[in-house]
Amino acid sequence: MQVTLGILGAGRVGSAIARTALSAGFDVAIAASGPASEIELIAELVTPGARAMNAAEAAEFADVVVVAVPLHKFRSVDPEVLRGKVVIDTMNYWEPIDGHIEEFASAGLGSSAVIHDHFAGARLVKTLNHIGYHDLELDARDAGHPERRALGIAGDDAEAVALVAQVIDRFGFDPVSTGPLASGTLLEPGTTIFGGHHTAAELRAEATRGCETHEPADASRQ
Repeated sequence: MQVTLGILGAGRVGSAIARTALSAGFDVAIAASGPASEIELIAELVTPGARAMNAAEAAEFADVVVVAVPLHKFRSVDPEVLRGKVVIDTMNYWEPIDGHIEEFASAGLGSSAVIHDHFAGARLVKTLNHIGYHDLELDARDAGHPERRALGIAGDDAEAVALVAQVIDRFGFDPVSTGPLASGTLLEPGTTIFGGHHTAAELRAEATRGCETHEPADASRQ
């Protein structure tokens, strides 16, 4: 099946994801907060091959929608355009960068719990948040490569997780399910997985260790 991707967010993260997807052979739409005309030239220069659309059009176009907007702007995305869609949450709450945001700071099940509440009708999956946008393009490897990097995937919807795993694999990374959406805390800033370069076996071991201890690693290691 030819999977189509819609990227909501035309900044550095969204653009890197779009280029990675295009290199992997996906049909890609990219959108910013305004009309498509505002990013047509940028898309042509920065993500050649991606279709510039507005957010609603990109979501309608896509089998998988990637939300890659700055965390503090997530409510600017209309949840209705994502209803019923498989949605990848790439966002992180990191207080040194974002400042103190109480709804995220007090979210015991991680930032995706807050995101899920806003996008209540979406089939939310957390991934692509624990790899730098620059590494996404540099670290992709063919399947079976001994140094192929793994990326964790957390989600409650098994079919959505399986579809996103196919996307991650085509991007050039080994997909590793960490469990339900709440296990996305294992992928957040301050953990050993966040920003780390792990094989699939190593990432599974780190995820298992994290589930057992529930204690994030020192963020200074990242």
